[in-house]
Amino acid sequence: MALDELKSAVPNYAKDLKLNLGSVIGNSNLPQQQLWGTVLACAIASRSPRVLRELEPEAKANLSPEAYTAAKSAAAIMAMNNVYYRTRHLLSDPEYGNLRAGLRMNVIGNPGVDKIDFELWSLAVSAINGCGMCLDSHEQVLRKAGVDRETIQEAFKIASVLQAVGATLDAEAILAE
Repeated sequence: MALDELKSAVPNYAKDLKLNLGSVIGNSNLPQQQLWGTVLACAIASRSPRVLRELEPEAKANLSPEAYTAAKSAAAIMAMNNVYYRTRHLLSDPEYGNLRAGLRMNVIGNPGVDKIDFELWSLAVSAINGCGMCLDSHEQVLRKAGVDRETIQEAFKIASVLQAVGATLDAEAILAE
């Protein structure tokens, strides 16, 4: 199992990450599609080749072709949106909020899977990319749809652990050179 290989690659000084990796993925209460879509979108967003290489095959095996594509789409569109909206939010000139974005975001309206799943994946990617405006927006959509806070928290716990594991393993790879 790729998850076991990834856990075994985590160095002893980061044992907490190893344990958290096992719990947020191995013991998640999320339905399979939400879990593995979140894992895939976050593995992409982590920008860690090792994390993506290890987890993508298992994600692909646990997702329908439509969900697999939608999770990748969530990572892609949020890579753009998180930069755009985070920048707009951080600029002190509020007039940028009145300007039309003019960026294509059609996949958000028609992701090819249940809208709730796509919103959850988008929220998780936004956590990695640090866009508060996007986090608030996706969290509000999820809450209005009846998704509980524990489910939303599961998604950003997965995001935080995969990001940390990716940073740790990438640093170790560089140090080993």
